[in-house]
Amino acid sequence: MHVDGSCHCGAIRYEAEIDPRRVGLCHCTDCQTFGSSAFRIAVLADSDAFTLLSGTPTLYEKVAESGSPRLMAFCSTCGTHVYGTTEGDGPKSYSLRVGTMAQASELRPVARVWCRSAPEWMDEFASLHQIETQ
Repeated sequence: MHVDGSCHCGAIRYEAEIDPRRVGLCHCTDCQTFGSSAFRIAVLADSDAFTLLSGTPTLYEKVAESGSPRLMAFCSTCGTHVYGTTEGDGPKSYSLRVGTMAQASELRPVARVWCRSAPEWMDEFASLHQIETQ
């Protein structure tokens, strides 16, 4: 599936070919911190399927629980996290943030990962009072 996305201010734009069966909802504590939420939704794209169309993201290196470094790419103007990737040369995989994509509403997560870090109340969403707009 072809997707295109951008940061909130539009300074960083990209396109990619993704497999919608690779959309995941992550509850790791890093995603919770970076996303200011209980989870973050991402989809993987191989390096040959990802094209940065405009802008230069700021890179922040974090160390995963495995000890491997990960580069987190975000817009230095609006702060939107756009993707995470591996460091160094060689083939890369991009973990694209679904919320930055024009097609976000079409991309339903097929798996939840790092569930040991998920808040206990995550499964209660269906029972919450719903308001259509603010």
